[in-house]
Amino acid sequence: MNTPILTATDLHKSYTLHGKRLEILRGADLAVEPGETLAIVGKSGAGKSTLLHVLGGLDRPDRGAVTVAGQSLYAISSRRRTRLRAASVGFVFQAYHLLPEMDITENVMLPAMALGRLSRRAMRERAEALLAAVGLADRLRHTPLELSGGEQQRAAIARALMNEPALILADEPTGNLDAGTGAQVLDLLFDLTAKRSATLVMITHSPETAARCARTLRLADGILSP
Repeated sequence: MNTPILTATDLHKSYTLHGKRLEILRGADLAVEPGETLAIVGKSGAGKSTLLHVLGGLDRPDRGAVTVAGQSLYAISSRRRTRLRAASVGFVFQAYHLLPEMDITENVMLPAMALGRLSRRAMRERAEALLAAVGLADRLRHTPLELSGGEQQRAAIARALMNEPALILADEPTGNLDAGTGAQVLDLLFDLTAKRSATLVMITHSPETAARCARTLRLADGILSP
């Protein structure tokens, strides 16, 4: 049996808003196998994005544990967690999060810069190859503001794959796109992760998108269930 690439055990997370305590996660558990595609669905406000941020090491839980590639995310130092996240996790967000002052090649290079394993030349060559793979070979020197929404999300997918992570976490990756462009971006995301034998965990509100994944879990009342 494979060792899960991602596990979560008894995750709890709450926030205080206007003096009121909001319990978002109330004991969520999860295990994801290498190469699996998993959709996480739930009502708006159920805490899906919070869960993804906790799973990716971006937001510490109040209680519980997360392991990525066999390492406990919240039992290690912040510095080690940052390096583990850079090496093992790629993020695709709804809002792209591309830096407007950089061209898209430089944006795609950012995860490799954070990891520091490649020369500048090797980083650029890999970034350009990934941008070619997502259909942006003729846009390498363009800034994000010179691209359409669909092109920006393609660049964001290339960036997520820059360090060849074992795990891709995607938060409503087509939420800002029209139906046709969103379908193309999804095709690309599924295709590229499958070719690299990466694991894909996706937050989505779309039943059609969830149906494309091998498994679906629902987040409700702070816990995950089939």
